[in-house]
Amino acid sequence: MELRTLRYFVAVAEELHFGRAATRLHMSQPPLSRAIKQLEAEVGALLFVRSPTGVTLTPVGSVLLDEARALLDHAYRVRGRVSAAAGAATLTIGILGDGTDPGVARLAAAHRRSRPGVDIRVRDTDLTDPTCGLRAGLVDVALTRAPFDETALTVRTLRTDPVGVVLRADDPLAGRDGLRLAELSDRRWFQFPQGTDPLWQSYWNGGRPREGPVVRAVQECLQAVLWNGTVGLAPLGHDLPAQLAGVPLTDMPPSRVVAVWNEGDTNPLVRSFIEIATAAYRH
Repeated sequence: MELRTLRYFVAVAEELHFGRAATRLHMSQPPLSRAIKQLEAEVGALLFVRSPTGVTLTPVGSVLLDEARALLDHAYRVRGRVSAAAGAATLTIGILGDGTDPGVARLAAAHRRSRPGVDIRVRDTDLTDPTCGLRAGLVDVALTRAPFDETALTVRTLRTDPVGVVLRADDPLAGRDGLRLAELSDRRWFQFPQGTDPLWQSYWNGGRPREGPVVRAVQECLQAVLWNGTVGLAPLGHDLPAQLAGVPLTDMPPSRVVAVWNEGDTNPLVRSFIEIATAAYRH
């Protein structure tokens, strides 16, 4: 199995849709579909159940997803250690969830102008680790959302976003101009896997324990709402499928977009990146 093919597989598994995965990977859908079919032939089993609305993982696919993530994480560590030994000007950035944030696009353009000789590597991460692999040494700096355990980390706030609840468009509450958390107390909410940072989990559960399906990626959250009527919180201002609606929450503290790096890190590339990020998100 090639690492490139495993990256393709993880993208489809997290997006649960070939078209969205192809967009995320900056490629067309036909070669992505061929690569996944070839991977299934190598494995000797189906990895996805296909349907007109998307895909779901088979039991074999779920096992491979865990192993593929572990292999890709190891590959990132190897690449980082080799680059460090060679003295290459390389910075690895972890980005949480949605890389379509316009702030990320402005930052990328500003960084290219200011530091054209620096090779940027991006590690797209799911919702189970709000530090995007920073603690594990997989990235040098993370663009993510607070709150989470900030022990031994340095955090700089770049922007704050209002938060709303994501509902099906036909939900009786979907037409409201605003809601309070108490009005959702009888609903099922999506959950993050066991072991997820408790501050992060509590924030996205509105500050109290909830019950509902376990999810790892943004698309899994949206599918849980679409298929099961599950509710969950999300920053406002991002496009949603036509079948879903976002309603502002009037008593929910805003979500902080932050840049995070390891406390005491003296890497000048990290410091430069943080300064450029601060300026890019100010506009």
